[in-house]
Amino acid sequence: MAQRLRRSSLATSLGRSAQSIARCGGHARNEATLAIAAADQIRHCASLPTISASIHAGGPTPGLAALLQHTSHSAFTARWAQHQPFVVHGSVDALAPLTQLPFLASLDALLNSWPHPVSAHLPDVDDEASSVEVSTVDARKMFANGMGLLFNEAHELSPVLNTWLGKLRHDLHFSALTQSRCLLYATPAGKGTAPHFDQNFNVVVQLHGTKTWWLAPNHHVRNPLSRHTMGHPMDAELQSYATTPMPTTVASDGETFVLQPGSVLFVPRGVWHATHGDTEALALNFTYSAPAWLDIFTAALRSRLAQSPRWRAAASPLAVADFAQLVDELIGDAQQWSATDILAVTEACDEP
Repeated sequence: MAQRLRRSSLATSLGRSAQSIARCGGHARNEATLAIAAADQIRHCASLPTISASIHAGGPTPGLAALLQHTSHSAFTARWAQHQPFVVHGSVDALAPLTQLPFLASLDALLNSWPHPVSAHLPDVDDEASSVEVSTVDARKMFANGMGLLFNEAHELSPVLNTWLGKLRHDLHFSALTQSRCLLYATPAGKGTAPHFDQNFNVVVQLHGTKTWWLAPNHHVRNPLSRHTMGHPMDAELQSYATTPMPTTVASDGETFVLQPGSVLFVPRGVWHATHGDTEALALNFTYSAPAWLDIFTAALRSRLAQSPRWRAAASPLAVADFAQLVDELIGDAQQWSATDILAVTEACDEP
């Protein structure tokens, strides 16, 4: 294994690892998922000119500048760099390529055209932490009874949304291995979501109705790797690195933002937030699950080690000498690795 981790060898490792994982049915582990994503990034480089050319012809060019509208980029950057939320109260007309999509004309239009199950938030928590998958027929009834609805992966229905999703990810400087998706939230009047934080970055475009957001700094954990709803148990990994117990009541140092059609809210990862529908409301979320450095590194490490039959051998406490030799060899090999080599593969051919 003691050869330099060159771009070509790392690309081969990531590609082979992805193919092997796919044949085995995949693993619900970040390093395995990112190995697949990295290999896909390499394989699909040639498709990027086609994706770039699919930008919606009418209205503003998709991306961050269009969402900021009249607001200065520097004002946004100053708050975003400090993990602080940022709001733009713009006009619906300025976001016409998004707001005038036919299936987003109203909740009825969305339900009439939606081809997949809908996630309905149960009233015990009013949060996706407690939800059920239902048909659009049942979703309509549940919304009328005061339950919020979540429509997942909306970008799969619209080339326009898909283009905006990719351009915005690039403008926000997220890794090419970021899991990017569009979500649609329908909120009944007088209802909302319980206080929680996400491991995702969210950009919220208010399409219809008025919705109030409460957001507050997270003094309990920095850069969380998982979602947490206030009053619920933490998952084991979150509990291992949270600095203090999670709160059971909202903090007093929060900010309140009232979103109306055309408003755009940037919600950093880990910020506490809750929502309330002042009227029936429909919002479009650009949601980004960006890999942490630990994800990038462990994906590269797994992909590298997977090429060795000795590392693929079944672990046994009786073979500690074999394991020690593998670790020693890895230490020598890792000294030749560089961050540039790894990122050259994970970010390969990432273009606006």
